[in-house]
Amino acid sequence: MNTALDKVLEQKGRQVYVTSPSQTVLDAIKSMQDKQVGALVVLDDGNPVGVFTERDVLNRVVARESNPAEMTVSDVMTKSLVVVSPSTTVQQAMAIVTEKRCRHLPVMDGDDLVGVVSSGDLTYWVVKSQSYEIENLIRYITGKYPA
Repeated sequence: MNTALDKVLEQKGRQVYVTSPSQTVLDAIKSMQDKQVGALVVLDDGNPVGVFTERDVLNRVVARESNPAEMTVSDVMTKSLVVVSPSTTVQQAMAIVTEKRCRHLPVMDGDDLVGVVSSGDLTYWVVKSQSYEIENLIRYITGKYPA
């Protein structure tokens, strides 16, 4: 897939949900529930410093039987932030997600956070593209191309 992430964000939307490192884990979880998302980008003075995910909650809060009301996002967030640019292709992003074992990629245009793509977004885009190609091949084979 040579489609740039900018195109994916154009279709998906560029809304980015954020939290701060000092917010309690409980408040961040409530924010994720309210927004129905699996991750929040952690901003410190407007700069992304990490990502807070459902996996962070499971592995660093629940598994340790910690109290989320007594912990801050900075205590449990994923600090090794992997970011991509809007020109990164879907194929490149899929490789990064696989190699780095992360599910969410903040998209940065220079110093500006312009969106987030998840592994689910990327998979959806690939499946959609493949379905389109299969449909065109069927039309070609059956003599109904172009439609």
